[in-house]
Amino acid sequence: MIDRNAVPKAAAAYAVPDAHAVPDAHAVPDGASLRALFASTVPGTVGFEEELVVVHRGSWMPAEASVVVAAAGDRRVKPELPACQLEIATSVHEKVTEAVEELRSCRALVADACGPDLAVIAAPVHPLLDGPTALAPTQRAAGLGDRYREVIGRQLVSSLQVHLAFGDADCTLGVYHALRDVLPELAALAGAAPFFAGRDTGLCSVRPVIASELPRQGVPPIINSWEEFADELAWMVRGSTLADASEWWWELRPHLRYGTLELRVLDVQATVERTSAIARFVHALGAHLAYQHHVRELPPPAPSWRIAENRWSALRDGVRGELLDLRTGSVLPTRRRLHDLIDAAEPYAPGGLDDVRALVEDPPVDQLRALGPERVVPWLAEVFTA
Repeated sequence: MIDRNAVPKAAAAYAVPDAHAVPDAHAVPDGASLRALFASTVPGTVGFEEELVVVHRGSWMPAEASVVVAAAGDRRVKPELPACQLEIATSVHEKVTEAVEELRSCRALVADACGPDLAVIAAPVHPLLDGPTALAPTQRAAGLGDRYREVIGRQLVSSLQVHLAFGDADCTLGVYHALRDVLPELAALAGAAPFFAGRDTGLCSVRPVIASELPRQGVPPIINSWEEFADELAWMVRGSTLADASEWWWELRPHLRYGTLELRVLDVQATVERTSAIARFVHALGAHLAYQHHVRELPPPAPSWRIAENRWSALRDGVRGELLDLRTGSVLPTRRRLHDLIDAAEPYAPGGLDDVRALVEDPPVDQLRALGPERVVPWLAEVFTA
């Protein structure tokens, strides 16, 4: 999770007013509390979470992450559900470039904490691993194991999660639905997981396919109001379908602790430079969509199944595929869709978005495929801080 204690005073971001605070994930707030929470943030602030895998040098297979977490000795570096996975969580920033630089410094920190025998890689799926992996020895992991059985042991998947704040509850829901429409485009742009169990799957990203073994994955539902969202969460927690609201796993979700939209569709990226390009684009796109909400130019939410159809094309073909217009059904090249989104977002991105355009034209998945599953893991370790 993002480190709220490290928020600059000027940003005062993601801090929930005491009267409306969600004390823990087990408490489901009502609609009024949700509105207050999502109105309490500072518009435009941003933070990242990044899931990473610790491996043994030489064999390049998963290793215990707890050793690296302990050696790092930093609250921004935390253990994750799989025993070999850790998470970097930045503080909240008013400038996305500052969030990227903090992420860069955190990557350097965990790389230094590895010592000579271990390495950390940013791999959406471990290219060589076949079968389940051990879970961290925590109460939460045990509880998830009870509910999801062996499926939870197969969830060694890593994403880049971007938290966006809008300071307005209605705007947050409006941008939620607008981002929901373009989840396939974002998945295609960030697709970087062609390998699984030492073989090429033929997909640009197999990560979402593995994740979909669990419920509440993929395209999130339409949320007509904060009151409806509160009712849906309460129904699931009351019936013990969820242990708590944190298991509302989708590729995009309103975050109940921070009052942000948490974008979870992005594969973690091999390098900081690629992360920077995608994160700056997402931040600018959020600002563009917020403006569209305020001038009432956002379309109504599209049906989930239509977005899911596009999502499958994005996972399979990445930027080289085609997507259907969610309203008319007309076919457009995915590259064209992405360039249109980049053009729309660019006025909100200081310095421009040419680095994102470069990723569209030369997708990272091509470089991974050229390396192959055996060579890609040492390469990921080599470029981890680049």
